[in-house]
Amino acid sequence: MIYFKNTFSLVLIVLITTSCVKENKFNTSEEKSKILKLHNAQRDYHFNKDSIAFVNQLSNQFISVNRGLITRPKREETISRYNRYFSSVEFVKWDDVTEPIIKFSDDGTMAYTIVDKIVTVTYKNEEGDEIEGSTHFAWTSIYRKYDEEWKIDCSISTNKPIEL
Repeated sequence: MIYFKNTFSLVLIVLITTSCVKENKFNTSEEKSKILKLHNAQRDYHFNKDSIAFVNQLSNQFISVNRGLITRPKREETISRYNRYFSSVEFVKWDDVTEPIIKFSDDGTMAYTIVDKIVTVTYKNEEGDEIEGSTHFAWTSIYRKYDEEWKIDCSISTNKPIEL
C-alpha cells in the first residue's frame, strides 16, 4: 500500500509539473525562413517599384522611427511616400552587407531583424543629369505574428551616405 501511495504521489507530481509547462509548438527554423522570405521580398518590391506589396508587410499598428522622429503613418500616406520615392529613383543595388540577424520571443509571437544594407540608386538632379548615390543603411524591424502571418509593427532606421 505504501508503494502504491508513493508511486501515485510521484505520478501526480509529474502530471501537475508537466501540465504547468506550456508546450511550445514554435519551430524556429521554419519561422526564420518565413521572416527571411519577407525580408528578401522587400528587395523585389524596391526593384519592381511595388509600394503596395511593400506596405502590405506593415501591420495596422506600424510605428516608424527615422530621422529623429517617431511616427504612426497611415497606410495611404506610406503608399504615397513609397510611390514618390520609387518613381524618383532607379535601384542599382539593394543588398545585405551581412546576413540579417533574426531573433524570436520565447513564445514565437514576435521577432526582430537587424539589417545591414547598402542601397545604390540613380536619379536625375535638377539639371537633368543622372546621379548615382549609395547609402549604408542599418535598421531593426520588429515583427508580430497576426494569426499565422508575420507583419512589421515597427522599424527603426539609420543611414549614412557613402562618399564615392
